[in-house]
Amino acid sequence: MNIEENTRRAITLKTSPYCHLTDEDSFIEVTQWSNGEGYDVHISNKGSDQTFSITDGEFEALTVAIRYRS
Repeated sequence: MNIEENTRRAITLKTSPYCHLTDEDSFIEVTQWSNGEGYDVHISNKGSDQTFSITDGEFEALTVAIRYRS
């Protein structure tokens, strides 16, 4: 049996200071993958939860796309 133990870095923050469409209980939690190559993202907004995973490269491409000015 091969068991590996690791510690994953996670950050949680309230979204209400950043988005007027959320309530006081809404939050986002970002957890870095143990291999350091991406993130698991959990968003809770007014009782509706979303979870997705994104690699560093996908995150970089998303950031470029959002900031793109034509």
